[in-house]
Amino acid sequence: MFFKNKNLYKIDLFILISLVLIILIGLLNLYSATLSLKRNFMLSQSIATILGFILMFILIAVNIQFLKRLYLPIYIISIALLILVLIIGTGDSVGARSWIKLGPISFQPSEFVKLGMIICLATVIENNSAKLNEPKTLIKVLIFAFIPVGLVLMQPDFGTAFVFILVIGSMLFVAGISLRLVVYTLITAIASLPVFYFSLSPYQKNRILNFLNPERDITNTGYQAVQGKIAAGSGKFIGRGLFKGPQNQFNFIPEKQTDYIFPVFVEEMGFVGGTILIGLYTIMLYRFVRLSKKTANKFNQMLIIGICAMFLAHIFENIGMTIGLMPITGIPLPFLSYGGTFQLVNLIAMGIVLSISCEKTPLDFM
Repeated sequence: MFFKNKNLYKIDLFILISLVLIILIGLLNLYSATLSLKRNFMLSQSIATILGFILMFILIAVNIQFLKRLYLPIYIISIALLILVLIIGTGDSVGARSWIKLGPISFQPSEFVKLGMIICLATVIENNSAKLNEPKTLIKVLIFAFIPVGLVLMQPDFGTAFVFILVIGSMLFVAGISLRLVVYTLITAIASLPVFYFSLSPYQKNRILNFLNPERDITNTGYQAVQGKIAAGSGKFIGRGLFKGPQNQFNFIPEKQTDYIFPVFVEEMGFVGGTILIGLYTIMLYRFVRLSKKTANKFNQMLIIGICAMFLAHIFENIGMTIGLMPITGIPLPFLSYGGTFQLVNLIAMGIVLSISCEKTPLDFM
């Protein structure tokens, strides 16, 4: 079972090295961000990272095609978890109820469901690729894909729903969906924005209003955004130095260990550090796209595109919101933000991509 149909010499070292460097940066930055906090965040993050690496290397060693046979159980379990969240889920008083607590253990099912949805949709697209633009087939695929999105919106978690939608759209676009349908969808989405806005809860409306007018309420609902931008700007070119960021160490930045981890990093490492981090992310995502073009297997290609879109959505939205280019959502930054579930799922996703990168082709003799 292990290493069958594998050529480890072909593993994408650019992806692997970028990943290792980002994780090392993330752990060091998280340590700095949590030094002034009473709770020990590093233990659970380190455990999730070690477990994630173990699962990643197991996935590298096996033939990833076995996931196709599991797509229906994965889909059913994913739907069941999202329904369970609506019944017994926990969260803060104003945000989404996205967590399930089982004694001392708590986890966020939507993180697992994101990756599960990519696996399921990749299988469905491969099975229906020849008829994907036929209305009947396309409607069935869209219903299959958007049931989880609807359940996530009911939590309500619009940030995670945004990630789902970008993943689904990217996979269908690369799969060859009609460009005319893409244009119609975009027009419909833009036209429905007023309806979407009035369906939001007050705290979500405040986030959008504060994005449009950053000085609107800087002591209350806009406080987090302002403090994040102050921290990022105070780092200047080379940063304040590790463990020396005043906005970080004096706890001016809310949620600095999760959603607002990027301003902590830029405050201490500066523009140079931020550029290096974004460069590492860019290398990783570029290699994803390059790998997706090289593979002849439709299922593999859809997996890579879905995972690439998932990471891109998180990176773009998280960095964008912390520097004022996007509204604030609860979207963490891959491999930097605190979150055991998030770290574990991301490393499993990396294992899938790296496993595909070292699959043997008919011309491989070793």
